[in-house]
Amino acid sequence: MEKPVVGLAPMDGVTDAVFRYMVCRMSRPSFVMTEFVNVEGLARGAVKKMPAFIFDEVERPIVAQVFGVEVDSFYKAAVLVCALGFDGIDINMGCPAKKVEKKGSGAGLIQTPELARDIIWAVKRGVADFVSGVSLEEAGVHHEIIEWCGGVGEWRGVKKLRGVEERRELPVSVKTRIGYDKPVTEEWIGQILEAGPDVVSLHGRTLRQMYSGKADWDEIGKGAELCRKAGVMIIGNGDVSSMEDAERKIEEYGVDGVMVGRAVLGNPWFFGGEEPVMGELGKTARLKAALAHCENFEKILGKHMAFHNMKKHLGWYVKGFDGARDLRAELMQTENLEDVEKLIGNMLE
Repeated sequence: MEKPVVGLAPMDGVTDAVFRYMVCRMSRPSFVMTEFVNVEGLARGAVKKMPAFIFDEVERPIVAQVFGVEVDSFYKAAVLVCALGFDGIDINMGCPAKKVEKKGSGAGLIQTPELARDIIWAVKRGVADFVSGVSLEEAGVHHEIIEWCGGVGEWRGVKKLRGVEERRELPVSVKTRIGYDKPVTEEWIGQILEAGPDVVSLHGRTLRQMYSGKADWDEIGKGAELCRKAGVMIIGNGDVSSMEDAERKIEEYGVDGVMVGRAVLGNPWFFGGEEPVMGELGKTARLKAALAHCENFEKILGKHMAFHNMKKHLGWYVKGFDGARDLRAELMQTENLEDVEKLIGNMLE
């Protein structure tokens, strides 16, 4: 039986290079997405955003996700993403965070469909121009971003800028929601489809719902019908709890696949369908994974990100066995890999 399409959903502050690497080493999602990166920041030379684009070959196919409102900045970001060797580029039109939405980006674009279409067209144009041979300089990518790209060849999983012989057309996808303050799925998805994206991924909640309540898969089903008629792939998103649940939703709602987010937290084994059992039998596997995550954090992102960004992952790993609560509390006081090794290493001997 053909394996269902089940990918790792992008999560701000979570799906960094190390988390994705761990998931892809422990199980095998159909695809992964980066955290979203602001196109206006890239356009102005904010190199501090570039570590979000670090990836390892084991993560392929990997899609870079971007957000913002400036059409020209989306164009530049599209050319950059192509040059960095990603397998796709996704436009975030679904983030419900107030700081994002109030600027009109993320799910705020649901209220400005004309702008949303212009953004999709700009990204598609950027991809086409890259394939035709345009350089980053010609596309107007900031010189500091170009310099950063040229110097990361020695970093794990990040390639120097691709040569002309490797230029290829990337699929353009849109990740969005069923509405702003109420479901308007058919109207909204119809408007998106006018711009010709290759893939639509649809979260079954409105912006106002954030992540509360239950995802409305009936609305996702409506979007799936429209996408099928347009010949566009559709990915459903929201409350997928297991691989079995993913297969059921794909079959029942007519989507081409699903994305999974929160169910993967502390569970990089998710896509293999074999999370370690709770209790003492699963304790060793969880502690080994937590320690490996820390080791890779120091190796891949230690130069670019403070260790406190690692602590939430430790909390998600350490659960389901006697003493987990006390150990979590101790781990929240750690400051580096050495501290974690002292706590966890002794327990694994």
